[in-house]
Amino acid sequence: MSEYERSRTMPAGAEQVFDQAADVGRLDTWLPRDLHVEPEDPPAVTVHEDRTDQDTSALLSARPEQLRLEWGTRDQGAYAGWLQVAGLDGGVSEVTVHLSFFDEGHDPGRPAVDEALDSSLRRLEERVRTRTGDAQA
Repeated sequence: MSEYERSRTMPAGAEQVFDQAADVGRLDTWLPRDLHVEPEDPPAVTVHEDRTDQDTSALLSARPEQLRLEWGTRDQGAYAGWLQVAGLDGGVSEVTVHLSFFDEGHDPGRPAVDEALDSSLRRLEERVRTRTGDAQA
C-alpha cells in the first residue's frame, strides 16, 4: 500500500473552500487534468482517466458538516482518498488531500502523485480566489 498527502492554505473561509471543492459538476476545474468525473446516482460516479483511456466505477461522498470529501474505487478497492478543509484564523483555510493506493499496479508512483496533488491544490486555490474575488497572493 502507498499513501500520499499534501496540504495548502486557501484564501477563504472553510465553508467557501469546501463548497468549491465539493461541487461535483465542477470537479474537473481542480482535479488532475487527466481525470474526469461523471456523476451517476449519488454517491456513484464514473472516473475517466485520459492516461489509460479507461472508465472506473467509483464512489464520491461529501460530508458538509465535517467539511470532508471521501472517494474510492467501487468494485476493485484499488484506490481511496479524502479531502479535508480546516478553518484557520484570519479567514483562511487549510486543505489537506490524502490518497491511498491499495493495489500497487494502480499507483502511478511518488513523482506523478506529488505533481498531481500539488497541481490540483493550486488549481483549487485559483478557483477559490476567482470565486471569492480575492486577487491577492
